[in-house]
Amino acid sequence: MTPFQTTFTKTDTMTTLTYEAFLDEITTLLTEIYDLDDEAAIKLVVDAQANDYFVAHDDHEAMRTIEQAKKEAVALFEARQNKAQTQSRQQLRARHKKP
Repeated sequence: MTPFQTTFTKTDTMTTLTYEAFLDEITTLLTEIYDLDDEAAIKLVVDAQANDYFVAHDDHEAMRTIEQAKKEAVALFEARQNKAQTQSRQQLRARHKKP
């Protein structure tokens, strides 16, 4: 059995990943889709995990699919972009604010 095969289990008609493999897949997708370096992608996933973003995924095996990993990678990246844009706008307003 290859390592790849050990990360998947078969439930009904959906192939699911282990929790760790699911997080790894999201990290990989972030590097492939958005060209993030490994460190930035890992930080994004670890920060989301620290904020309990993946609790439901840990509790419900059916949520840990390749398709869901793609959706989560997009959601995490978009949230990161939105946060950066908000911070940038706040800094711009603060600079233009008259004392």
